[in-house]
Amino acid sequence: MRQRHEFYLNEELSQRLADLAAKPGASKTAIMTDALKAWLERRGASEIEERFKARLDKLSLQLGRIERDQQVIAETLALFIRFQFTVYAQVEPDRTAQLIGQDRFKAFIAEVGRRLAGGKSLTAEVLPP
Repeated sequence: MRQRHEFYLNEELSQRLADLAAKPGASKTAIMTDALKAWLERRGASEIEERFKARLDKLSLQLGRIERDQQVIAETLALFIRFQFTVYAQVEPDRTAQLIGQDRFKAFIAEVGRRLAGGKSLTAEVLPP
């Protein structure tokens, strides 16, 4: 069932509507119906965005925390490895042992960088697929 509606358009918009409706197969009613449907659908999409905005913001915060935690873990691991290489290079730590440990640490970091740049994964090498 169709209902009649009355509304007013300014002169420029009214002329544009008349020009569009003058084309074959077009009518003012069809154009206005399509335009109103499109506007209402966009508004519905906006409502969906508003509903999910809080969830997306929460997820963004959680991902930020995960990234921060991951950086802390990586730094902790690097410091632990550095400590292991420098202090436990020999049974009794001395300056020579610490220098050896520093060299080992630099080599370790270089290897990690090469693996990351090359997309290699130690777990992929060690664990079967």
